[in-house]
Amino acid sequence: MKKIGIFYGSSTGTTESIAHTIAQKLGVASNDVHDASKLTGEMVKEYDVLVLGTSTWGCGELQDDWYDAVKVLKKAGLSSKEVALFGCGDSESYCDTFCDGIGVLYEELKGTGCKFIGNHVPTGDYNFSSSTAVVDGEFAGLPLDEMNESDKTEGRIDNWVKSLKD
Repeated sequence: MKKIGIFYGSSTGTTESIAHTIAQKLGVASNDVHDASKLTGEMVKEYDVLVLGTSTWGCGELQDDWYDAVKVLKKAGLSSKEVALFGCGDSESYCDTFCDGIGVLYEELKGTGCKFIGNHVPTGDYNFSSSTAVVDGEFAGLPLDEMNESDKTEGRIDNWVKSLKD
């Protein structure tokens, strides 16, 4: 069985909470859920699958902890890794940059040789005008909106986790 590590960047606690929910649904132990600000190359080497979560800030910017963490990921080498992305955003107040953090992570990591999984999330169930997280007509990871659509979060996570297991 592949070893899964979950890494999150969270400023308000929402993405951290989602990371722990995803861990529970994937059967990942709590000691395999990590704050991205503490990411090291040794931690990356421990896992076969990396589940990376971020929130989106400002005008489509990555959560602060990820700027250094992305450097660590690239330096550690991801060619043998599977990578799944999830993110939190606000589709009403920031409908033109909804979950852009996912898009930033995707763009930063796509040249590393990693294999993206969970990256074919249909856009039809979401209300937004634009997102860099949309790649070839689908989200490159799981977008969640706890501000406006928290009633859909559990179902979205369940469907996404199922796609990761398939």
